[in-house]
Amino acid sequence: MTLSLTDSDLNKLHGDQGPATQMAMSILVQMAEIFDAAELMDITGAHIDSTIYIGEAGLEYAERLARLGARVAVPTTLNVSGLDERHWQEWAVPAQWARNAHRQMLAYQSMGCIPTWTCAPYQTDWKPKFGQQIAWGESNAIIFANSVLGARTERYPDLLDICCAITGRVPAVGLHLTENRAGDLLLVIQDVPLSLQSNESFYPVLGHLIGKIAQDHIPVITGLGVTPSEDQLKALGAAAASSGTVALFHMVGVTPEAPTPEAAFQGCQPSRVVPVTLEMLRAARRELTTAEGDQLDMVVLGSPHFSLAEFKELTQLITGKHRHPGVQFLVTSSRAMTHFADRAGYLQALHEFGGRVTVDSCILATPMLPAEIKTLMTNSGKYAYYAPGLLNTWVTYGSLADCVESAIEGRVVRDEKLWAG
Repeated sequence: MTLSLTDSDLNKLHGDQGPATQMAMSILVQMAEIFDAAELMDITGAHIDSTIYIGEAGLEYAERLARLGARVAVPTTLNVSGLDERHWQEWAVPAQWARNAHRQMLAYQSMGCIPTWTCAPYQTDWKPKFGQQIAWGESNAIIFANSVLGARTERYPDLLDICCAITGRVPAVGLHLTENRAGDLLLVIQDVPLSLQSNESFYPVLGHLIGKIAQDHIPVITGLGVTPSEDQLKALGAAAASSGTVALFHMVGVTPEAPTPEAAFQGCQPSRVVPVTLEMLRAARRELTTAEGDQLDMVVLGSPHFSLAEFKELTQLITGKHRHPGVQFLVTSSRAMTHFADRAGYLQALHEFGGRVTVDSCILATPMLPAEIKTLMTNSGKYAYYAPGLLNTWVTYGSLADCVESAIEGRVVRDEKLWAG
């Protein structure tokens, strides 16, 4: 298919708007041709995942764009960086690594990006609206925007995301187009107790299972007897985008493009119907735990970044208590959510408990963990999925209450009643 460019596109490609825009448009056009796009389309916002420092090539790319005078054309938020600017020296981050990561942060800020430094841009003032065309990177942000908000983005990879932001254009393909947003796989939740469906620990497990089943397909979920909260949907999506490459799910009666099954499938029939049973969910939950025994070095929460509501829930569990001295307790969040949590008194409760917060980054994006930390516990399906491979650690998955109780006891403690059926 031949890519058709507008006069404005051609002007950018020919350098009429400067060398940085020309570089960005050149990359975008080449990728659009690979995607077999017929044309480009406008966007109204972007979220950049390229902010994470993973080596000198990414830093050189960002600084080159910055030196050429790059400026984003649409409101553009920034994903987690590789550095907590204020507290990195409290951890095991090498100094040279920190300097490079900070340079990369400055390069993206110089382009006019908004320094949100969060993997949960939907918790900011720049949360997109239904139907809005955007270019978002970061897997959990992509699936949340598409599914929960009904905004429209493809899976934008690092380095291409900033090109879209600079040009204000994206290939008119994939999930930007209505016809490509129909569900094609039906998942039916069967005989799962409402008490379990109402618990926050259910949603990362369900997401992990959905990702394994759906892979890169669009699942439609039905059979839930409760209405999940935004944080529960966040946790489900993050897990599904980790174990699979799910970029959009529909939950009948919950997500905006699925008021009915017929609407979710756009009048077509599902290619496959899969029952989701309690036994399947138990098996998925077991997969999220790679540790053996009850040894515990650290509890880590906040992937995706902790919301204000999650800080509040945590505060209710830890007030008047204190962690075991042998277990570290870490929450990762954005600077904005942490500011609001501080104003609400939640950070004081966390500090009195013996916990810490790191902002603008997470344990998966920066080499912050000391070598002696080998066993983690988390309520995040995303952390549980990635930590063994990325951090060379063993992980136990549990509910938020399990994580708190384990930190107090100094060993892994899990309440199995909800999962017993």
